[in-house]
Amino acid sequence: MEEYYQLQQNLLLTTLAFTGIIFVSAWLTYSLPIALNYLIGACGGVVYLRMLAKSVASIGRGSARLGSGRLALVVGLVLVATQWQQLQVVPVFLGFLTYKGALIAYTLWTAVLPKSSPESSQTSG
Repeated sequence: MEEYYQLQQNLLLTTLAFTGIIFVSAWLTYSLPIALNYLIGACGGVVYLRMLAKSVASIGRGSARLGSGRLALVVGLVLVATQWQQLQVVPVFLGFLTYKGALIAYTLWTAVLPKSSPESSQTSG
């Protein structure tokens, strides 16, 4: 479980780093309101990622809950973005998907640069 918690923390930190970089880039490229729309979606994505991590962690404990809370978060975020005049749907939705980009980047990063374990360095020498 320690490896899972480490993975969970790394994915969260990667998502937060992506969020910060993209937020500043959107602010500089477009405007502050669009960047804030993105940030609202990205915060929803981080909450979704945390909910997903808790759901995955509870799988081994016999808890049989469906992901309706996570689905409600996505639907609620999109509904608020479509109904509230100050929010724009596309930046909010793309902000929400930031966790997916961070997940893909983290997966590629660990695939290209795998950690060297102490066992592999001892057997090669």
